[in-house]
Amino acid sequence: MASISPPNQDSRRVFPRGIWAAVVMCMVCLAIVAVGVYASDGAPAAGTYSYDEFETPEFCGTSCHTDLYVQWTQAMMSHAYTHHWDEIEYFELAVPHAEKDEKVAEVKAGCNGCHSPLAYLNGGFPPPRPAENSRANESVSCEVCHNITGITQDTAYNFNFVWDPGDTKYGPRATGESPAHEMAKSEFLATTELCGGCHNEKSPYGVWVKSTQLEWLEGPYAEEDVRCHDCHMTYGKMATASMGPVYDDARLHLFHGAHDKGKLRGVVEIRLYPDIQEAVPGDRVKFTVTLFNQKTGHKFPTGSVEDRLVWLHLEATDADGTVYHLPVDKKGFEGEEYTIGDSVLAYQDMGIALDRPNFEGVQRDGIPVGDRIFRMPYFDPQGRMTIQQWNTASLGVDYRFAPRETKVETYTFDIPFEVPAGELTVTAKLNYQLLVKPVADFLDVPAEESEPFVVNEQSTTLTILP
Repeated sequence: MASISPPNQDSRRVFPRGIWAAVVMCMVCLAIVAVGVYASDGAPAAGTYSYDEFETPEFCGTSCHTDLYVQWTQAMMSHAYTHHWDEIEYFELAVPHAEKDEKVAEVKAGCNGCHSPLAYLNGGFPPPRPAENSRANESVSCEVCHNITGITQDTAYNFNFVWDPGDTKYGPRATGESPAHEMAKSEFLATTELCGGCHNEKSPYGVWVKSTQLEWLEGPYAEEDVRCHDCHMTYGKMATASMGPVYDDARLHLFHGAHDKGKLRGVVEIRLYPDIQEAVPGDRVKFTVTLFNQKTGHKFPTGSVEDRLVWLHLEATDADGTVYHLPVDKKGFEGEEYTIGDSVLAYQDMGIALDRPNFEGVQRDGIPVGDRIFRMPYFDPQGRMTIQQWNTASLGVDYRFAPRETKVETYTFDIPFEVPAGELTVTAKLNYQLLVKPVADFLDVPAEESEPFVVNEQSTTLTILP
């Protein structure tokens, strides 16, 4: 059997155990998955191959790889093209913007490089909308990863894969026989570069608008050889093919990431405490919140950071049930204004695609004013905050959680004189949204995409004396 190794691949990035290869470029927060991939040097050109050179996911999954196929159908990888927000972002914003601005014209084709790779290789843009049920709907299918043999450059990004479609399918073992195809072993499928080909991305302005695999590479988990697959394609005991043997170390094709609440829950630990245990109305109390990223091998949030919103909300409830909102204490670092909830308007560049040259934008955050936000803002060529990664010309302060990083926030509360004696309960909640709610509401994105989810919370009490 042939053995395929990627260029410039060191031994630290190759799994010590066999795996059933990834159906897709996984990372985590996968999530990700968002519009805007542009061809990089050496990547296959649009129209290089036809659909006829690739099998459908149903062909792979209906009689042979049945378990892996069902797992894939429940993962975002099978919806990368059909997912409601991705469809709206591509057809309502990216395509019309690309047709008006030569600088970003390539996104009309390039977005499909990762959202529907076979549609990109087949050519013809934009592909049919999901409702037309074309093969673009296959999104990131079996044939994508199992026909990739490497990358064209030292750094994986912008769909810079080496392709070898045909009767040979590349996997981690290449043992046994298949009635449907030949098999060859590929070490590349065990590397994080497989994931980085789509989860690292540069905008047409040369800005890293996705860098999930690069974040991993710079963090502690790379040094410990804990890779994307270990969290997003966990090992399980199962047969990878219906007629094949049971493996103890089969890779599950679940790809759980940013859209998986089980993956998000508890990703950041929270502890909250006051500087005094008892107080009287009129006293000033300082509450300290520590937040530890115990779980992600990359930054949190990652991937489509221009869409994601992670914020910390503090409120106090007195003995009579009256609730008081506590805004975060400012730290004074450059760009901090983008990390504190505000009612200012942003995202004016959506007006380009929408033919609204005087578009004033929508609310930037849509959360309580004064809450701490853990984000990295994206800016368009005019210096305005944008959710359109293809129109990103610069980045702001990076106030996200790095792997194993602890952030410390303080909240100063002047206890109102009307607070009754008794127990004052203060609760800190870390919230997560896939998409900023004012943007979702403006573009009629289904509510589930902007529904807040509590990642973690912690409460403490303070005794108010008469």
